[in-house]
Amino acid sequence: MKRSNTTRLLTLSAMMVAILIILGLFPGIPLGFIPVPIVLQNMGVMMSGELLGPRYGTISVGLFLLLAFLGMPILSGGNGGMAVFIGPTGGYLIAWLFTPLLIGLLINRFQIYNKSWIFELLILLLAGVIFIDLVGAIWLSYQSHITLIAALISNLAFIPGDLIKSALAVIIVRRIRKAMHLSLF
Repeated sequence: MKRSNTTRLLTLSAMMVAILIILGLFPGIPLGFIPVPIVLQNMGVMMSGELLGPRYGTISVGLFLLLAFLGMPILSGGNGGMAVFIGPTGGYLIAWLFTPLLIGLLINRFQIYNKSWIFELLILLLAGVIFIDLVGAIWLSYQSHITLIAALISNLAFIPGDLIKSALAVIIVRRIRKAMHLSLF
C-alpha cells in the first residue's frame, strides 16, 4: 500500500512540474514601475503545496526550478538560466521553493483539508502570497537598489491577482483531491 501511495505522489509531482511549465507558457504581464511581471506560475507553486504536501510539493517545485536554473526556457515568457535567479525576480523564485513546504506543513498542522475551503484559502494567502511577496520584495530591494518600503509598496499591485489565483488554486485542488480520492500526505 505504501509503495502505491509513493508511486501516486511521484506521478503527481511530475504532473505538477508539467503544470508549472504549462503555466509558464502564458507571458507575464509587465507592470512598468518594477521589473517583475505578474505571472500564473505562482498559482501552480501553491497548488503543489496543497496537493502534494510539504515533501513532494517541494520536490516538484525544486525540480522545476532546477530545470529553469539549468537554462530551460520554462519560466513565464520563455525565460530560464542562472541570470533570472540573480535578477529582480530571483527572490520570488527562491521563495517558490519554500512555499509548498510552508503550505503543506500548515495544512497538515491544522488539518485544513477537513474544514471549509476558506481556511485553506487563508493558508495560501499567508504561506503563499504574503511569504512570496515578502521574500521577493527583500531581494528586489537589494538587487534593484530601492528601499524595502518601496519594494513592498510596489508588491501591492500583485495582491488582487494573487487573491484570484489563490482562490482558483483551492477550488482546483479540492476537486482533484475529490476526483482522485486522495488522502493527504
